[in-house]
Amino acid sequence: MSRTDDDIDDKSDDRRGGKGGRGGGGGGGLNRRKVCRFCAEATTLIDYKNPQLLRSFVTDRGKMVPRRISGSCARHQRAISTAVRRARMLALLPITVGGE
Repeated sequence: MSRTDDDIDDKSDDRRGGKGGRGGGGGGGLNRRKVCRFCAEATTLIDYKNPQLLRSFVTDRGKMVPRRISGSCARHQRAISTAVRRARMLALLPITVGGE
């Protein structure tokens, strides 16, 4: 079966852009700005002696969650990272999570 020039042009359009594939775009919703929970709630304190609070800022692999994921402001992110480091020194939080 022979292919015509029109068939080849149609195929190349699919590869260059348009919908589908790995191209970007197609976002399905509004990107809401995350609000720092410590700025919104002034009663919550960042303390290295509170590992339950700090666990939400550490991944299951033991890495600290970045600001763009956690939604905290720069000042509170610095306080979180300091508290996580202090909690790791006292073995309240794991430094790394070991595999089997």
